[in-house]
Amino acid sequence: MTDRLKALCVHLLTATGAVLSMLAMLAAVEGEWSMMFLWLVFALFVDGIDGPLARKYDVTTNWPTYDGVLMDLIVDYLTYVFIPAYALFKSGLLVGWTGWIAIIVIVYGSVIYFADTRMKTTDKSFAGFPACWNMVVLVLFATTPSHWTILFIVVALTITMFTNLKFVHPVRTQRWRLITLPMCGAWVVFATWAAWVDFATGSWAHWGLVITSVYLCLAGIAQQIVPERRPTIG
Repeated sequence: MTDRLKALCVHLLTATGAVLSMLAMLAAVEGEWSMMFLWLVFALFVDGIDGPLARKYDVTTNWPTYDGVLMDLIVDYLTYVFIPAYALFKSGLLVGWTGWIAIIVIVYGSVIYFADTRMKTTDKSFAGFPACWNMVVLVLFATTPSHWTILFIVVALTITMFTNLKFVHPVRTQRWRLITLPMCGAWVVFATWAAWVDFATGSWAHWGLVITSVYLCLAGIAQQIVPERRPTIG
């Protein structure tokens, strides 16, 4: 297979995220939250591998007809933002006006963030929370905190979108990548297991989700606080 065809296959792989988002939405409409999250975790896995493949096969050169970045943003908004926000609103985890505030904050803040050309830092991390609401909402389904706690988390994370607080990219942020990649992989395993058992109370996956989520949320900020050691010369 030529590099050109490989580049096209990467674009087509990215596009499958739209199909996965539709399957997730259909499950959400039926209130089948576990199935919805399983589709979203699958979409997250696809999103995690298509970027490295796109860089490996240089899709912008070998198949420039399609804009892979634009395609990825469209799919990400569906799977990272829109569907999780819908699930949070319809699940009953939020009551009354708190649900309306949460979904408006999520979808409005995220679309502005996605359009911000400053969302990436020089070390390929994210400047501000990268609108990974699919991950946040899944953890909320697993842990079921109070609606006030959920509203606080949603508003606080949205505010951080528009700050210089750093959030690591599991693949592209080189610093601590030997820890971050396994943590991200563990999160996917815990998330899959939690959804598979329909978020059963007391599942060990819930603790795993909390631990890995805390790391993924705070690792970038910790890197800002702890200066990176530079090798001395001479």
